[in-house]
Amino acid sequence: MTAVLPERPGTRTGAAAVPDLLERLALAPADRTAVVADGRARSFGELRAEAMRIAGRLAARGVGPESVVALCLPRGAELVAALVGTLTAGAAYLPVDPKLPAERRRYLVEDAGADLVVTAAEGTAPLADGVPHVTVAALAAPGPELPYVPVAVHGDTLAYVIYTSGSTGRPKGVEIGRAAASALLSELEGAGIAVTEGGRVGWNASPSFDASVQQWVRLCRGDTLVMIDDETRADPALLARLVDEQALTDLDITPAHADPLLDLLTPDGGPRPLTLLIGGEAVSPALWRRLARLGERGVLRTVNLYGPTECTVDATAGWVDGTDMPHIGSALPGLRTRVLDEELNPVAEGGSGELYLAGPRVGRGYRGRPALTAERFVADAAGEAHGGRMYRTGDLVRLLPGGRLAYLGRADGQVKLRGHRLELPEVEAAVAAVPGVAEAAVVLRDDVHGAPGLVAYYRAAGPVTEAGLRERLTAVLPAYMVPAAFVALERFPVTVNGKVDRAALPAPAPAPAPAPAGDSAAAELTASQTLIAGVWAAVLGAPQVGPDDNFFKLGGHSLLAIKLVSRVRAELGVSLPVKAVYANPRLRDLAAHLDTLVAAAASPNS
Repeated sequence: MTAVLPERPGTRTGAAAVPDLLERLALAPADRTAVVADGRARSFGELRAEAMRIAGRLAARGVGPESVVALCLPRGAELVAALVGTLTAGAAYLPVDPKLPAERRRYLVEDAGADLVVTAAEGTAPLADGVPHVTVAALAAPGPELPYVPVAVHGDTLAYVIYTSGSTGRPKGVEIGRAAASALLSELEGAGIAVTEGGRVGWNASPSFDASVQQWVRLCRGDTLVMIDDETRADPALLARLVDEQALTDLDITPAHADPLLDLLTPDGGPRPLTLLIGGEAVSPALWRRLARLGERGVLRTVNLYGPTECTVDATAGWVDGTDMPHIGSALPGLRTRVLDEELNPVAEGGSGELYLAGPRVGRGYRGRPALTAERFVADAAGEAHGGRMYRTGDLVRLLPGGRLAYLGRADGQVKLRGHRLELPEVEAAVAAVPGVAEAAVVLRDDVHGAPGLVAYYRAAGPVTEAGLRERLTAVLPAYMVPAAFVALERFPVTVNGKVDRAALPAPAPAPAPAPAGDSAAAELTASQTLIAGVWAAVLGAPQVGPDDNFFKLGGHSLLAIKLVSRVRAELGVSLPVKAVYANPRLRDLAAHLDTLVAAAASPNS
């Protein structure tokens, strides 16, 4: 089944050969702004000159096609220069988010067999033994200015390796070639998604996630990249301000973060030249209807994107419209979708089955995992795909009229949580590896402290505490993979065939509330503390909150922190930054900070 999005104004069509990304980058006007970061704008001329210096120094170190350069850099202008410089040298980049735990960073570098690690500062602790390190400043230091001439590559030359959660307990690296990355940009244009010439694109995703690829490839056609720092990403008010101040034309965002942003983005209901590229997790019917209404009024346009890392980011796209239920649209121009039953027979319209993807953007496979590659990248049943392969997504979909697809869920242990793709077996393996844990199971539940979250169930074989579990897992897993709740069991429920009965695992207990002290805990609260306690109770689902309670120890996380500041803004009209919640996690401290903000807002000099 092949289908393309309906054409929109400015849509480009045609099946001409796709030029390499860097061929297009070389044509961008030298004086046009390429990157905006940390209050500074860099032109395409400056970026290309810096990329050539980096590429030359990488080549002097023996880096070239099929080499892998690990970029352990925060989101910013230096990351963009290092990424473009690596590709200019003909090599592939491996993004390693500096915020990841040290053990995970080391694993990524070693498992990928990286030839070099690029860091932000001198003296950074080695990510892996025996792998040379160099700072981006050393690579980009001033030197002879050379014409921008990237190293020649072919379409299958490795462009990047991005790791995803692993079903075996180990993350696995997905290899994507240069032609596939180039085709992604061409198909976004062909589908009418990337239409604004000289657009301004917000880089919102972590470089360790494939959504970031969709953002930086736009640079190669002459669009401006606006780097969004972590503080702005986490605060809807700051993000809405950046959208306006930087006149963004495109913003990639997850549904969980889009919902609170809309309240601030469209207060007057007026039109804006903004396209929301929404994806990473399912869109709720309520959010879909809200976005559809904004689209009908010409306020925003929104496209729902779906795709696995293994197929170069985006595979299908659908404009958010007035249809009753959310859908993920149809295949982008260069991919073909197959919806197959358990016997690999095509399903009829209205039927459901597993989604397979075929076409030139199907990746090379998993780095160093030939058996897993053979399992997931299978022979194309229809014999039409590039290389005769198709990727088995593990996603269940329903085939709708016109080739559109409705996402139904996973057929295995993989889940999506706050835009992150993860394998439950990997989290289970980390819990089971904690000393004192005899058995473990992890599930995704819809309502953990008021929001979807992971729950870890464990049977102890020795002394183990929730605090100890959380501390150990925080040291080895990314923050989004650390369970929000832990449940100790004397024994696990099992099915008739002896497997863990996940459906019978008990719901976690409500977030703990301190016992009343003195007359009552409520009597000890000041007015501002009472207000904060009420918001916490609503957001966390905690029946009672005391002045010394800690937001994060009660089950709070980044998404709930966003909801918290949104509620405070709605009730008090005061903009409470999300970073204030992290800086003041104890209720009494956050209330005191809020008092300061209220007083400053009321001051005649403010």
